[in-house]
Amino acid sequence: MAKETIVVVCPGRGTYNAPELGYLARHHGGNDVLATFDRMRAEAGKPTMTELDGASKFSPALQTRGEVAAPLIYAASYLDFLSIDRARFEVVAITGNSMGWYTALACAGVTSGEHGFAIADAMGVNSQKHGEGGQAVLVLAGEDWTVDPAVERAVLAAMARHGVLPSIRLGGMLVVAGAPSALDALTHDLPPLERPPLRLAGHGPFHTPLMQASADAARAQLPAAWFGRPEVPLIDGRGQVWRRFESDPHHLWDYTFGHQILAPYDFTAAMTVAIREFAPDRIVLLGPGETLGGAIGQVLVSLKWLDISSRNGFAARQGEDPFLIGMGRPGQRGFVIR
Repeated sequence: MAKETIVVVCPGRGTYNAPELGYLARHHGGNDVLATFDRMRAEAGKPTMTELDGASKFSPALQTRGEVAAPLIYAASYLDFLSIDRARFEVVAITGNSMGWYTALACAGVTSGEHGFAIADAMGVNSQKHGEGGQAVLVLAGEDWTVDPAVERAVLAAMARHGVLPSIRLGGMLVVAGAPSALDALTHDLPPLERPPLRLAGHGPFHTPLMQASADAARAQLPAAWFGRPEVPLIDGRGQVWRRFESDPHHLWDYTFGHQILAPYDFTAAMTVAIREFAPDRIVLLGPGETLGGAIGQVLVSLKWLDISSRNGFAARQGEDPFLIGMGRPGQRGFVIR
């Protein structure tokens, strides 16, 4: 029987929340790779993934901090990737959102799993080195998941007036970054949106030039020697495809700790390229969580892929024969694991 083709998507920050507490224990307890990650943390004098995941209660002040959230999310995503049934599914491309790029590097074979974990762990700390600023989420899409171009133009004009920068494009959502005063001013100068702007607690001005100190720390700490060529096509935050025999490992290292940190991350472009160029039978979103599913659905709606042209159309397709499989969703996880 022919394998189904899949594009794998690695989630970023904000996907390990209270419902995900215990995710590693539930799905990967006793795994040798998890034991390796635990040993790496213990040798560095840090709490292990098993300890953090096994806390009796979820603490936003702890589990959402960069130095904790990043390695937790990486461990959950990477172990989910290893559990995909390769006898039934062929991975034709891999991408990720924001911090998920570090997981995507390991899943694509650019780095080893251990080096990928070390990168995510280090960047969880380095992400706190930045100029003054934070992030907010703007929902541009309407109830039907389509974006009115006039609304988008008005939002971009308001951002320009207050010096607020684009950070991440997520389907019908836009993550913006800037100084707290600029974000406050923007809030009062936006056109009517589906939801009020949401400030992201504990987040810096990621994917903007304000992260220069983070990029400098990464380049000094994380060696280019850890990087090789991707074993499968890897799609970055610009929509560029890195292919095995066309990719220079040093260029991948330079992008990862340069442009990827300092310039906007266009997840919409990455997913658009993944869908149009690779035309997978399904998309598999790794855990933990499933918050990225809405953004992927909004990209499908914008492309009218598989004749999906609205939120209701996406829901109907998911109910009949899911095109998007979320490994963080119990009802779908069993579809793809060994």
